[in-house]
Amino acid sequence: MPLAGGPAFKLKADPRVTRSGRWLRKYSLDELPQLWNVLRGDMSLIGPRPPLPDEVAQYTNYHWRRMDVLPGMTGLWQVSGRSDLDFEAWIDLDIQYIERWSFALEMKILLKTIPVVIKGTGAY
Repeated sequence: MPLAGGPAFKLKADPRVTRSGRWLRKYSLDELPQLWNVLRGDMSLIGPRPPLPDEVAQYTNYHWRRMDVLPGMTGLWQVSGRSDLDFEAWIDLDIQYIERWSFALEMKILLKTIPVVIKGTGAY
């Protein structure tokens, strides 16, 4: 079932994902290839998650604000509940990150990412 209230598609028990795939997702190891995009300058280490084209097609003007910055590998949404949050909470956190950006916020997100990844919190 999609995240409540929005176009993003996340299934807690997605039948398309293998056992090893679930393990990779739980610990965010499936995100490692995105480091290449960060090194190329197409993504940031921290920022809103990159959306899929189908999601963007359903965006309102408010949702489009998250496109004002480069997408990131981790962000405020990921360290605040990840897939356990509904779509509007996800967008609100992305916009809060954009509006309140600071070096201190970046460091806070980066430091909070470590235990979230180690514990596999909210990942599916």
